[in-house]
This record gives sequence, C-alpha cells and structure tokens, in this order.
Amino acid sequence: MQAGPVRQQKGAAAIEFVAVFMVFFAVFYGLVSYALPMLMLQSFNQASSEAVRRCVAVDPTSATYTQDVQALAHQVIGQQLAWMPAALGFNLATDTRVLIGADKLLTVSIDYPRERLERVLPVLVLPGIGEVPRLPPRLQAQASLQL
Repeated sequence: MQAGPVRQQKGAAAIEFVAVFMVFFAVFYGLVSYALPMLMLQSFNQASSEAVRRCVAVDPTSATYTQDVQALAHQVIGQQLAWMPAALGFNLATDTRVLIGADKLLTVSIDYPRERLERVLPVLVLPGIGEVPRLPPRLQAQASLQL
C-alpha cells in the first residue's frame, strides 16, 4: 500500500536537487569569477609599485635616462606578471605606460580592458542578480614617485 506515495515523491528529490544545485553553482561561479579579477588587480598594483621602486636606482645623470627607466619598468612588470597565462591576453607593450613628467614625477600605469578577461571568464546573467562578475570596463593600477 505504500508504493503509491513513494512513487509520487520520486520527482521531488530531483526538483530539490536542481534548486539547490543552481544556488550552489551561482555562489561557486561568483567566487571564481571575482577571485581572478581581484588577483589580477592586486598583481597589477604590485607590479607597478615594484617597477617604480626599482626605477629609483637608475642614474638620473645618464644621457639615456628616460629610455633606461622605461626599459627597466617594462622588464620589472614583465617579471612580476609572468604568472599570467597567455589566454588572458595581457600585452606588456600596449597595456603598460611609463611616464616621466617635466616635474620629475615617474608614473607607471597598467590598463587592462575587461573584454580580454571575458574571453576566458564569461559573464553570466543571473535572474534577480544581474551580471556575474560585474566588473568595471577596465582594470587599472598606477604607482608614481617624485624623483
């Protein structure tokens, strides 16, 4: 006599699993999709700061001072961001800028567009939540030092 109610309950477990799975998947995807951009942003901040710190050692009386500073800054940023896989599309030549202003202000900046990150980490649109991850159009880091 109990066969009737058990058969009626068979589909309930599947529906509960789907509901719980959707919530856990959304949380997991949110963790992963925000962790990578935050790691990249922290790495950009570290790389630009380290480039500025190392450029202080360049001799300011050198005839090729500006070129030496730019080359050293790009080298340091390349070393600091060597962990990034090629799939992320970080381009050292186009995504970094090293400027020495007339007032001897050294500025190292990294500007990475979100579109390249979306090739690897697609944006999901979840009902009631919106885009995951919701990121700014560009991931940017900058460090400067008065020489």
